[in-house]
Amino acid sequence: MNASPTPLESLALDLLRIPSVIGNEAALATHVARHAAGYHQVIRAGDNLALLPRPLRADAPRLMLLGHLDTVPESGPNEPRLEGDRLYGLGASDMKGADALMLHLADRAVREPARYDLVVVLYAREEGPFDGSGMPEIVAAAPELFAGTTLAVAMEPTDNHLELGCLGTLHAWIRFRGQRAHSARPWQGENAIHRAAPLLTALAALPPRDCVYEGLLFREVCSATMIEYEGARNVIPGGCSVNVNFRFAPDRTRAEAIAWLSAFVHDAVGATAIDAGDVTIEITDLCPAGRVVQANPILESLRAVSPAEVRAKQAWTDVGRLSELGLDALNFGPGSGAQAHQVGEWCSRARLEEARILLEQWLFP
Repeated sequence: MNASPTPLESLALDLLRIPSVIGNEAALATHVARHAAGYHQVIRAGDNLALLPRPLRADAPRLMLLGHLDTVPESGPNEPRLEGDRLYGLGASDMKGADALMLHLADRAVREPARYDLVVVLYAREEGPFDGSGMPEIVAAAPELFAGTTLAVAMEPTDNHLELGCLGTLHAWIRFRGQRAHSARPWQGENAIHRAAPLLTALAALPPRDCVYEGLLFREVCSATMIEYEGARNVIPGGCSVNVNFRFAPDRTRAEAIAWLSAFVHDAVGATAIDAGDVTIEITDLCPAGRVVQANPILESLRAVSPAEVRAKQAWTDVGRLSELGLDALNFGPGSGAQAHQVGEWCSRARLEEARILLEQWLFP
């Protein structure tokens, strides 16, 4: 491929050169706000932005494109650069390549009207807990833009596939209480790590649950992802905590997900341990699953021009939050899910260009 960046790639490289690890998005938000200075309206709430390239039309359907400004923490050096087909940099796939594409489309919408009224929302702290996201701040600052949206597209990494709905996600610490003792005399204590064994065994044996929801296949899974314990290598630990992550299908509400996990832990460790307080469950994060969009005129027009298969989103995205706001929403973006959060993260330049061509043909026919 050409070693020189295209205008879209230059825009992406500019975004990648501004660090925006979660919680530190201010500099990037300011950069984007300056880029959009010529737009009809720029609304900023904290480090969250709603961009309106031109005035809204009374009779036009409204398309909202959304992306997050933050990245996960660095895992090693990854200088923003082009090498062959790859655009490198922290957040290249998740999701600064897509952020640049949104700004590119908004820039064009300033010069000529798009097929739909276009709104671009870029927000902070997506990579953290549900309650810490910056999206509610921009929703509160620009409620009329959200309320009138016909279709919202979260431009998360999908390899340019249309991915509908999303899994919900629940994180919980399952805490086991034991009795601390010297490891040379374990009979004087109660090993909290050993008490966690039945739960770990049950999780290891738990098969995925395939859920066909609105014609799409979602795979519901539950896994132990972290373990913490009290003590040292020569101490029988008096406490052990297992973080369990339940990725639940859209046929469950958040309350139903909590009920399922509670019943699963109850069955794995036994009622006696729970009733005695030796095992407790602490819910630390809970994100709703996303609704699968059905009849939506903007979606149908996109499907008419997109050759990509339509599939389920086997992850959580803010489509879940948008669904709870009552909006029709889906996932589409040029980033690769396999590259999200990876060491040496990159985005395919060919995919980025493919997405640009498809969206411009769709929005500026």
